[in-house]
Amino acid sequence: MDPLSTPARLRRRATWLLGQSSNQGHRLISERMHTAGVANRSYYSLLAALSEVGATSQADLGRRVGLDRSDVTAVVTDLEAKGYLERTADPADRRRNLVRITVEGEKFLVLLDAEVGAAQEDLLSPLSPQEREQLIGMLVRIVEHHTGLRLSDTTER
Repeated sequence: MDPLSTPARLRRRATWLLGQSSNQGHRLISERMHTAGVANRSYYSLLAALSEVGATSQADLGRRVGLDRSDVTAVVTDLEAKGYLERTADPADRRRNLVRITVEGEKFLVLLDAEVGAAQEDLLSPLSPQEREQLIGMLVRIVEHHTGLRLSDTTER
């Protein structure tokens, strides 16, 4: 839907505004990832998850970041080829692989963190620092309410 021709009764609805904001956020992240030479936005979520939880199975990694098994395999294969992660057989179950981030992967993740941070700055640039905190706090409350997740203690600002 073209935002310029959207019916007026939709333009003031929270659901429409959140959707438009999400679209802009995805666009900004995609542009930043492209600038960093990243072909797939999933690189960031996979590397961030591995950095946070340590070695894990590809199946668990996919569930954690919400990717289909075949998509996880493709991204893991690509990141492994770049030296950002490594796969090893799980000693407890040789039929599955454990995936872990490498030192080079951690360095690359720092670069991606900077790009994501810059995209956040671009997205929230019309807001003052106080307004940003308020918006993030309200969004956390909405997500917590509808998902049952507890984000308040872990949300980066």
